[in-house]
Amino acid sequence: MIGRREFMTLLCSATFAMPLMARAQSSLPTVGFLTGGKQGSYADRIIAFGNGLSESGFVEGRNVAFQYRWADGHYDQLPALAASLVQQRVSVIVALGDTSSAKAAKAVTKTVPIIVAVGSDPIKNGLVANLRRPEGNVTGVTFFNSTLQPKRMEALRALIPSTTAIAMIVNPHNPNTESDMTDMQAAARTVGVQFRAIPIDSDRDLEITFEKLPREAGALMVQGEPFFVSRISQLVALAIRHALPTSYPDREFVVAGGLMSYGTDRNEMLRQAGVYVGRLLRGAKPSELPVMQPVKFELVINLKTAKALGLAVSDKLLALADEVIE
Repeated sequence: MIGRREFMTLLCSATFAMPLMARAQSSLPTVGFLTGGKQGSYADRIIAFGNGLSESGFVEGRNVAFQYRWADGHYDQLPALAASLVQQRVSVIVALGDTSSAKAAKAVTKTVPIIVAVGSDPIKNGLVANLRRPEGNVTGVTFFNSTLQPKRMEALRALIPSTTAIAMIVNPHNPNTESDMTDMQAAARTVGVQFRAIPIDSDRDLEITFEKLPREAGALMVQGEPFFVSRISQLVALAIRHALPTSYPDREFVVAGGLMSYGTDRNEMLRQAGVYVGRLLRGAKPSELPVMQPVKFELVINLKTAKALGLAVSDKLLALADEVIE
């Protein structure tokens, strides 16, 4: 049993050690994460990023530190959050999950290297001038998720050929939403269905929308957007409860019980982003690192969920699927 004198000695030792530990921590190169998403919603992607970073010899807490800034869907907060990372003198900023984060980071610094991990076209959104030879302090990875949404509609229509109306829930505060919906309207005309976008930016809106949706549309799509990615379990549960066939942007939704998804392997792309950050920490310049693009797109179908919804998945669609969950 530790006596009072020994306890006080340990306490004093720990007290004096804390400033030393803080100084040691602050001396490490720091990676700042900036996202419009919700804290905890990117846990698996942060792990994937860390795996890529470790390939370059950097491990959080050992020889590199992380700082996080979460906007939780409040995009207007991103400029201030980005500025706070610059004020903390981070070595690299990783703008994760949405174009708004990347634009906010680019607007506040021309010197701190920025790695973007976005779903949209980084040239179209003004992040880089050239994918192969990015200029300035920005490079990274793109999932091209926005351009895949028409393909997702085609796959959903192939699964439910009888449907005449498809809806899509979107975040009205996402700056990509307007252009995304223009593309979706064109895709709907191509496949011969009616299409409507439903703006949602709160959990209450989600509940109300799913109550009404089965009477208004035969199928649903979910926008690839941080607000929805942070609510995977809730969205999947609502779709199942209301027997609404739904297509999602990422495999994680289907693993959680969702019907189907079509997109890139985001975790693999985040691993690649981690590799890039490691190279930057070792002295590489962003302009030396081409923006990486996905080489594979995955169609994932949850056959168990399809059966529960009374849907017969054709042999042709099953043959096209990269992964079938039973």
